[in-house]
Amino acid sequence: MILRQFLHLDPIGISYLFGCGGHASGAVVDPVGDIAPYLRASEETGMRIKFVVDTHIHADHLSAGRQLAEATGADYVLSSRAQVAFPFRAVEDDDVLPLGNVIATIMHTPGHTPEHLCLLVTDRTRADEPWFVLTGHTLMVGDLGRTELASSAEQGASDLFRSIQRLGDLPDYMEVLPGAYAGSVCGRRLSGKPSSTIGFEKRHNAAFRIADEAEFVRFMTAEIPPAPPEAARLRALNAGATAAAA
Repeated sequence: MILRQFLHLDPIGISYLFGCGGHASGAVVDPVGDIAPYLRASEETGMRIKFVVDTHIHADHLSAGRQLAEATGADYVLSSRAQVAFPFRAVEDDDVLPLGNVIATIMHTPGHTPEHLCLLVTDRTRADEPWFVLTGHTLMVGDLGRTELASSAEQGASDLFRSIQRLGDLPDYMEVLPGAYAGSVCGRRLSGKPSSTIGFEKRHNAAFRIADEAEFVRFMTAEIPPAPPEAARLRALNAGATAAAA
């Protein structure tokens, strides 16, 4: 297993390159900005980028996903529920992205957006069960993703409640690698620590601890911060709208 984490400051976010060095196969998740660092990391680790995945249609920045996929010949991967104006590799719950000895299994986790997905990553040279989960803006360290950027806040919160039940069923030891950290507009109580575990978040993440759906919806829809600047326009551009139309 090879894993590289990219911490971004403008906008605040986290991208990942992971894969199998032995089979020279890698994937990039949620790329932001200049694609050169991903290309350089791919070359340095000896992994060809086979998949570029966006966990969701972002509303806080322009995705570099399609650009990176085009530059590398990789498949650009989104949830089958994504409504976009360009071709992509559509994935469903439990679909697998093969990367040699490493596999990434899709978990559909709507809430932050209707098409959000997470990736359960397994290194079969070490174990048959997943080692970590890439959670995008669903579960972050200290908080969950806001729910009103692509649906009503209430509907998004109801969807998110069901999604976090699935994440909460994962083993406590499983590592959580999120798509953002403190300073991101996509959460309210985010930690500056860019990783955690399911067990720690179940103990210390206030939103993740709530077991009643009505209480959860009330919690997630209270004190919603202002939307990111140009959120609707950025989401439309990431879905394939032209600059003029957006």
